[in-house]
This record gives sequence, structure tokens and C-alpha cells, in this order.
Amino acid sequence: RKIKNTMNSLNVPEGYQAVMPYLILHNAKDFMDWAMNVLDATEKMRSLRDDNSTIAHAELFIGESTIMVAEASEQWTVNTAGMFVYVANADEAYSRALAHGATAIMPPADMPYGRTCGVKDPFGNVWWPTQAI
Repeated sequence: RKIKNTMNSLNVPEGYQAVMPYLILHNAKDFMDWAMNVLDATEKMRSLRDDNSTIAHAELFIGESTIMVAEASEQWTVNTAGMFVYVANADEAYSRALAHGATAIMPPADMPYGRTCGVKDPFGNVWWPTQAI
């Protein structure tokens, strides 16, 4: 499928977006479990390195968005991100995040754009779960 851009046309494969976060983390498998438990992510695919246990490349869906993830190594150093994510219920997402080891940045609060909160996951990523109004 093509995504139109005012400057040019991009050929983006079906099921992907023009911009996707690529996280390189220690304990990538644990991060994937965290995202599935806290953000209702689903695993799209997983490819292992030669040791058959370390994630070389994996992809998660949150809604219709893709997050790519890999295990950090000497060649591929840790690369975390800050992400805004729409959720069905910000208060529940906040509680689940804290129960799964996240650190509170901002408790749930009503903002002009929705109910939002902030957490830092155990892998160094910052999340802003937001319930649209």
C-alpha cells in the first residue's frame, strides 16, 4: 500500500507504518511480555540470533502500530524511546504498568486532550498512556 507524502510517495509494506519505533534493550523478551501485559500488545513476529534464545528482531502491535525490538549487544547498544500511546483506560494502564515494575512519572490526570499519565518501564522507555476524550 502507498502512503502519500506531499514531497514524494512512499512504498510502505502492508501492515507497517511510515515511522515505527525500534527499541534495542537489555531483556528484550521481558520487554515484550511487559508490553503485552500492560499495553495489550500482540506479538507479530520474532526472529532469534544463532544462540536460539536472544531476540535478533521482533515486532509487536499496539492497536495498528508496530514497535520493533531487539536485544542489546556490543554491536547494537541500548536505544530506548519516549512514546505516547492511546489506551482504552488510562487509570488501568497506569496501575498495570506499576504492577509490572514501571516507575511513576505522572499519575492519571485529565488534560484537554484526554486522561493521561506517565510511566517509565523497567527497560528505560517512557510511556504516556492516554485515554482519548
